[in-house]
Amino acid sequence: MKGTGPQGDAPYGWKPLVVLATVGIIDRFEQQLLPGVLPFIQEEWGFSDTAAGMLPLGSALAAVLISPLAGYLADRYRRTTIITVVVLCWALATLFSSLATGLVVFFLIRMFLAASEGFYGPVSGSLLADFYPPASRPKAYGWKGLAPYLGGLGTVVGGVLAQHFGWRAAFVIAAVPGLVVAAICWRLKEPPRGLLDRLAAGLPAEAAPAEGGAPHPRPDFRRQIRQVPTIPTIALLSLALSAVGFGLAGIFYWLPTLIHRDYGVREGAAASVSGLVTVTGVMIGVLTGTWLGRRWHERRKAGRLLVGGGGIAIGGTGLALAVSMPVLGGLAALLLISVAFMAMAIPNLTASIADVLDASSRGVGFALVQLLGTAGLAFGPFVVGMISDRTGSMATAMYVPTVPLLLGGALTITARLTFDRDRIRALGR
Repeated sequence: MKGTGPQGDAPYGWKPLVVLATVGIIDRFEQQLLPGVLPFIQEEWGFSDTAAGMLPLGSALAAVLISPLAGYLADRYRRTTIITVVVLCWALATLFSSLATGLVVFFLIRMFLAASEGFYGPVSGSLLADFYPPASRPKAYGWKGLAPYLGGLGTVVGGVLAQHFGWRAAFVIAAVPGLVVAAICWRLKEPPRGLLDRLAAGLPAEAAPAEGGAPHPRPDFRRQIRQVPTIPTIALLSLALSAVGFGLAGIFYWLPTLIHRDYGVREGAAASVSGLVTVTGVMIGVLTGTWLGRRWHERRKAGRLLVGGGGIAIGGTGLALAVSMPVLGGLAALLLISVAFMAMAIPNLTASIADVLDASSRGVGFALVQLLGTAGLAFGPFVVGMISDRTGSMATAMYVPTVPLLLGGALTITARLTFDRDRIRALGR
């Protein structure tokens, strides 16, 4: 299905979105295998919750270190080729995870996986902005943002496979889809950079190749590094996503363990409850957030950010209540509602970030957002694991991440004050 022209809803069709969303599913599926198999790995190698929390910490720091390079390459080279190589690396790293002989080797393999995953955000974020015009970006970014959460089924699959066949089998099986998706990415065509933004704004289309590589002349990287962080909306949303990442990672990394320990549920079933609640809640939230964000954006100043920030704040409050539930049914129900509210932010924040970035600097912009967001993801599981060891209670530790979620919601709503000015500046007017 294609739009009627260069300003249609999908002038290049919806195939690019399907491909990039599938990449996101593979990315998160491979990531989320770990929470599902973690109890089995801990049982085999006998390490503490603090050590287990170091696994995502090290992985996230590796992704942080690679983000500037990812942004640099995304703004200068063929992004579809980068995505292809990255997915291939994911598949190989997942396969090698099954061969680890101890915690140190496993830790290093997971760091390599995370480093290669660090390319996905900047490259896919830049590509989608050039495949879809501003009016349809919330839908495109919403489905792209939903896709990784569908990959959250990796927690379910990992837990079930580990229970029946051993945790190593889970990693072997998960490597196969990555190889298939890498071949599909190789056939994806590259769009011209910035063309749809100019057409949507009623500006003349600048010369661009039919399959857009880097703009000419290529942007100065040092200038990008200086200017992008000073865009007020980008700075606020980057900090918001860092706080939200800390909170969500701290909760959902340990959720299967909490269900197993505090509610007496077997490891595989605990992983299933966690994964299914997360996926269902995100699907509801993304669909609702896309619809509501579009309506509010037309009627209220930076309405998308109001939807996203409000959803984060309400969802964070709901998570605190969920952890206090004495029965598993109450926990699952409140988790579902909370996740749905927070997922409303996915399409709205990402589309807003793309709108305030110049087309030639979107790679670096998304890299900066990813860098700070990943920093939050890095420390959430570690802090929760450390508090769990010191207090002897995983439930007590899980209250801590709800505080940064409320902060992230407040920062997102504050970004409404600068959004319109930054969006106009990005068009060069």
